[in-house]
Amino acid sequence: MREWVYPPVIRTALTLFKLLGIRFDLRGIDNLPPDGGAVLASNHVSYLDFMFVGLPAHRARPRRLVRFMAKKSVFDHRISGPLMRGMHHIPVDRKAGAAAYRHALDALRSGELIGVFPEQTISRSFVPRPLKNGAARLAIEADVPLIPVVVWGGQRIWTSGRKPKLRRKVPVSVWVDTPMPRVEGETAAELTERLATRLRELVDEVLTAYPDQPRTGDEWWLPAHLGGAAPTPAEAAMHEHRSIHGVEAQPARTDDAAS
Repeated sequence: MREWVYPPVIRTALTLFKLLGIRFDLRGIDNLPPDGGAVLASNHVSYLDFMFVGLPAHRARPRRLVRFMAKKSVFDHRISGPLMRGMHHIPVDRKAGAAAYRHALDALRSGELIGVFPEQTISRSFVPRPLKNGAARLAIEADVPLIPVVVWGGQRIWTSGRKPKLRRKVPVSVWVDTPMPRVEGETAAELTERLATRLRELVDEVLTAYPDQPRTGDEWWLPAHLGGAAPTPAEAAMHEHRSIHGVEAQPARTDDAAS
């Protein structure tokens, strides 16, 4: 298929990265297959994760494109919608997800890379949320590799519940892991549990190697279990519950509300 939209969008994103002076730590690019389908299953900490997770495929040789599964509301927006459709990403209507699943399955079987955020939404705690099993189901049914990816640092630029801050020289890590080993007879639920464990391990590894520590008063972007001021997973889940049910949610932590 002809790519009229994706290449200029990539060039625009690369220009933005350059203007912001983002310091990328890209690892595991060689773990991406040079051809054929694969599911890239990533954690989710910022609104920029789509661009970041697609970057290793752009740096790979040969270069590849990632088709992301994203919620339908993004496609309904008057600005992002035409771009998302032009890049042949896949809209997901959570009330009728079967069509999106079939679309992704067909794309995998035709040799595409499919990007999935199994948490389905940004983690406010910056710790991986419980995963849905769609990524595992796709990998099993299409018989393609399931590749864990961890992205970190983008939350410091723009994340859920916070206004965007065009900070310069923010380090952003994007690590592509080796494909998950296949286990004969393994169910999608079992593979999803292994994926969740591996993503948590990778997040810890990325955090250990991350070059920055928050300044005093700026600890909001570091997980609580590491001494940061991000909400705990339980606090983040409560905030999400209140938002979904139309209850005005108070900031999970006073430190988070201060900056």
